[in-house]
Amino acid sequence: MDHAKTKGIVRDPSLAPEGKLKIEWARAHMPVLARIRESFAKERPFEGLRVAVALHVEAKTACLVGTLMAGGAEVAIAGCNPLSTQDDVAAALLEEGAAVFAKRGVDMREYEELLVRTLETKPHLIIDDGGDLVTILHTSRRDLLDTVRGGAEETTTGIHRLRAMERQGALRFPMVNVNGAQCKHLFDNRYGTGQSVWDGINRATNLVVAGKTVVVGGYGWCGRGVAMRAKGLGAKVIVTEVDPIRAIEAHMDGFSVMPMKEAAAVGDYFVTVSGNRDVLRGEHFARMKDGAVLANAGHFDVEINVRELAAMAVSRRKVREGVEAFALPDGRTLYLLAEGRLVNLAAGDGHPAEIMDMSFSLQALALRYLAERHAGLGGRVVDLPRELDEQVARLKLETLGIAIDELSREQREYLDNWF
Repeated sequence: MDHAKTKGIVRDPSLAPEGKLKIEWARAHMPVLARIRESFAKERPFEGLRVAVALHVEAKTACLVGTLMAGGAEVAIAGCNPLSTQDDVAAALLEEGAAVFAKRGVDMREYEELLVRTLETKPHLIIDDGGDLVTILHTSRRDLLDTVRGGAEETTTGIHRLRAMERQGALRFPMVNVNGAQCKHLFDNRYGTGQSVWDGINRATNLVVAGKTVVVGGYGWCGRGVAMRAKGLGAKVIVTEVDPIRAIEAHMDGFSVMPMKEAAAVGDYFVTVSGNRDVLRGEHFARMKDGAVLANAGHFDVEINVRELAAMAVSRRKVREGVEAFALPDGRTLYLLAEGRLVNLAAGDGHPAEIMDMSFSLQALALRYLAERHAGLGGRVVDLPRELDEQVARLKLETLGIAIDELSREQREYLDNWF
């Protein structure tokens, strides 16, 4: 990639100084990734390799990009959501030498064009968030497949798409399941999503949560985090689920469990986090209270059926930054946050830096693993090796100043024997 020719597309390069300040703040709170960056700078595992990235273009992502570049990679990056790019961070990344194709607030046509521009750098490795890069490579731009050796995916939604491709024999290269790593879903999905979703909702609405009823649509790791933090803010929490085991877990965690049709009539806040479509739809909007707030924390903007909501409304208008009011014929008003897109990134700054420190450290190590081991892995979803998961956990403990026990020889022998 010739950066002199392929500088990229950003909204305003003059915003770079503000973006650099955000990146510096994030970097100061990501000590595990900093250690990996130091080792990459010495080892140069990506020397001569091109990497295409589709992630939320914000400060923590910039720290990951810097780590890959320190390891010798030529990096091209696009946003993985039309509303999650921070234009000042995109400008700063461009100035630091990455090829950046990212602007906030693009329509779907331009969004895909920017992803394609990233892939036209002919990457050897990719990092995907939600599966859009992989999908483009296997559909409209199969001509760009030849150079790709493999990639890494960090979201539940993206892994669902990859598993479907794997089952159908469509996946042409290995993809590492970073989302399956314990240092990812136990912390990023639960604590990261739990905090950042409420950061986004509170920033958008400036309304109290305590004493309200919060309905959480889905009780996976992300839903657990959203429900836990809602409870901590003083809300009464209802969980809706289709999985009977998760429903029992939500019940035993102290939350009410009921179908969405029942919850729709009593909720004040609704947060969808299922990875599926139409979690909130017309039959639910018809039962909601006046003033109900609707937010989505799933990767794609399909969980709240905005088209049905708009068809039911007599008018819709922007009432605050990131808040639209939908006036219904009977006088009720429902408020939609961030156009139904990821509320924690479209209306906030995303997960805390200390959480993404682990997630992006896993991404960096996953990419090095692929650079070294891609041959022979084939077109399948590959679990991140346990030792890399534990490596990140141990580094995190070190940076926190926490020591733990080690098994004695006798304890190891005891565990290894069956008699």
